[in-house]
Amino acid sequence: QVQLVESGGGFVQTGGSLRLSCAASGITFSDYSMGWFRQAPGNEREFLATISRSGKTIYYADFAEGRFAISRDNTKSTVYLEMNSLKLEDTAVYLCAARDKMSGSMWARDYNYWGQGTQVTVSS
Repeated sequence: QVQLVESGGGFVQTGGSLRLSCAASGITFSDYSMGWFRQAPGNEREFLATISRSGKTIYYADFAEGRFAISRDNTKSTVYLEMNSLKLEDTAVYLCAARDKMSGSMWARDYNYWGQGTQVTVSS
């Protein structure tokens, strides 16, 4: 069974940092491009970043560039999202997604598998 499990969320003060992880099982991880999205109640799912299968090609949402960094370790079947200078508006459920044998995408509908998400709450 395919599983994507996010971890690393929690409570953080404005200006702080978090490192999220997403561990995959049940897939050949290196065959999948990976993405990070977030969703707050009442909002649409929002694209954050995507990384190619090799880890060499990365794209960010414009607002995320410079504050967020995506990376992957194929030996650990894990993709990461480092978040810095966190703001109140970053509060959301953060989800990772996997896309089989294709390049990454900014569109949630293009991904094959999703994790359950990890909550990030930013407070002042």
